[in-house]
Amino acid sequence: MTYKEAVEFLFSRLPVFHRIGAAAYKPGLETTISLLDALGNPHKKFKSIHIAGTNGKGSSSHSLASILQEAGYKTGLYTSPHLFDFRERIRINGQMIPEKKVVQMTEDWQGLIKQVKPSFFELTVAMAFRHFADEKVDIAVVEVGMGGRLDSTNVITPELCLITNIGLDHQKFLGDTIAEIAIEKAGIIKPGIPVIISENQEESRPVFMQKANLENAPIQFASEILQIEDLGIRKGKREIMASHFQSKKIESYRLALTGNYQLKNIAGVLASIEQLKTTGYSISQHTISEGLEKVKENTGLYGRWDVIQEKPMVICDTAHNEAGVKQIVTQLLSLSYKTLWLVWGMVDDKDHHKILSLLPKSAKVIACQPDIPRALSSGEMTEIFRNAGFDCMEISEVGNAIRYCLEKAEPEDLIYVGGSTFTVASIPSEIFFGNTLNP
Repeated sequence: MTYKEAVEFLFSRLPVFHRIGAAAYKPGLETTISLLDALGNPHKKFKSIHIAGTNGKGSSSHSLASILQEAGYKTGLYTSPHLFDFRERIRINGQMIPEKKVVQMTEDWQGLIKQVKPSFFELTVAMAFRHFADEKVDIAVVEVGMGGRLDSTNVITPELCLITNIGLDHQKFLGDTIAEIAIEKAGIIKPGIPVIISENQEESRPVFMQKANLENAPIQFASEILQIEDLGIRKGKREIMASHFQSKKIESYRLALTGNYQLKNIAGVLASIEQLKTTGYSISQHTISEGLEKVKENTGLYGRWDVIQEKPMVICDTAHNEAGVKQIVTQLLSLSYKTLWLVWGMVDDKDHHKILSLLPKSAKVIACQPDIPRALSSGEMTEIFRNAGFDCMEISEVGNAIRYCLEKAEPEDLIYVGGSTFTVASIPSEIFFGNTLNP
């Protein structure tokens, strides 16, 4: 196999949730356990941190990995979905898994795949864990795919669990209320393993407290450990002040991730670092600062309030549910611009009407279609926008939609590209990486 053939096999022969949705969803750990058992249980050969949540788990995972990497630890990082390259999901010290390793595992595991019949996600989890074990990482940061309790990653026994926040997303699989979804996220809490909760939410707090007490797991809410003060954005970085209640320390940081919502995430990240330090991890103040400021270049994280062009300013973000879009709109409305253009595409299993109700009606909307089978068609997206009272036109291909906006927009305008992770993933590389605003 070539690398291209190996990836085509993974996408075409295995059920892929991000492409086809519910038909690929396999709740439960039985298949993952069987797969890992046949591979010698690689997940038991390295230390880990497990991260769940509705929004913010990707940013938090990359931030923690960047800090640990700066501290000198050989750090694995498993996240999903990817934007541009399958190998983004599996990294060590920011380096994607080699193409030849993906090919080797895909070829060597053909018999096992036929026997166990894993989903795409189950197999990629096994690939990540095998790679981390083979390379003898000091620690791996592992992001949950969906939920937590029945997620394939929930076979690890981590050093620490982090749960970012709870919002309404994937209700078909996880529940219709914040409390019900919190039960699924709380499923990563293990006996005696410390857990940090990034955001103290009224509906989810009792769920986490009950699960932690049941498992005798020490639990801390980040807002009760430290307070974050936003000092604004300067020279392309968000500056914050972190005040620790117990030690009375006040520390300043510059964040490469500049979205307003990162203020929630950073509290959980810093609280997690404090917890790790109590168990023997050597992480200096300088290391934390460097890790947060260099998270993009250290880990290859993209799509979180990324400014990809100026004059007119073009921003993209992977926010795709009600809570995430609400944060994005708040930040958009805080900026100065002449006209707001929205290049917007979504997948078919989201609450489109509720999400569109959050968007400013003054925006000029270009409805597009992310390049996956699960995407809502640009025609359907256009109809939904127009029925909601928006000025909307249809340009199906994401790149062409952005080019149209760039052609029509004035230098003082703002173009936002989003609605789905896969809308961002469909941005052509010459547009996304075509200037020096991204590392």
